[in-house]
Amino acid sequence: MNIGIIGAGNIGGTIARKLVAAGHTVKLAGSKGPDDIRDQAGQIGAAAVTSEDAVRNVEVIVLSIPFASIPDVATLFADVPADVVVIDTSNYYPQFGTRIAEIDEGKPESIWSSEQLGHPVIKTFNAALAKTLADAGKPLGDAHRIAMPISGDDRAAKAVAAKLVDAAGFDPVDAGDIDGSWRHQPGTPAYCTELTAPELETALAQAVKDDAPRNRDALMSEFASSETPPSHETIVTRNREVTAPH
Repeated sequence: MNIGIIGAGNIGGTIARKLVAAGHTVKLAGSKGPDDIRDQAGQIGAAAVTSEDAVRNVEVIVLSIPFASIPDVATLFADVPADVVVIDTSNYYPQFGTRIAEIDEGKPESIWSSEQLGHPVIKTFNAALAKTLADAGKPLGDAHRIAMPISGDDRAAKAVAAKLVDAAGFDPVDAGDIDGSWRHQPGTPAYCTELTAPELETALAQAVKDDAPRNRDALMSEFASSETPPSHETIVTRNREVTAPH
């Protein structure tokens, strides 16, 4: 498939590398323009392009930028055809300086994203740490393969997203429609907890909407107050402990 990725950071760059390795054609756009990421894109095997070019003549667009910056790229989607699959990998963290009242009041993050873009989105690749995406992929059929939740309203678009999740080395798990995508937002049992498909299905069912923002904020406060940056293993373990049903 022809895929455009907006965002060349840890998540976007890793997804680009995984999808190129799986045989897809990838255009990669960074916030500072193509010259800034040309070496990175070359090492990956992607084409370094402008954000405007990333959304042209593609079947899938992966949006991997800071959540609060989504309105800044909305004009790019004015002419994107309706059948192009748009994948939202972003997560809302008010600790980074931007509060969004609608989300604080309970609107699912990816519904807000789709409203800003004027285009429906599929929410996936959001519920894994960058190191998980980069290093933890396994072949299809591996008993310890980590699963990724996928939410969206379009069955065909979700099927495309599932193929990309599988190509990246993870088991796709249907998490329902976009209205229920809060079940894998930060602070839920499904978020950054590295679960197998059966475990993830249970975690999605156990999510409590009102608990999620409290869990998210408690974990962020804990990690920020640590004398040394928490390890990847510590983050996963604490996410499991704090979000586990009580």
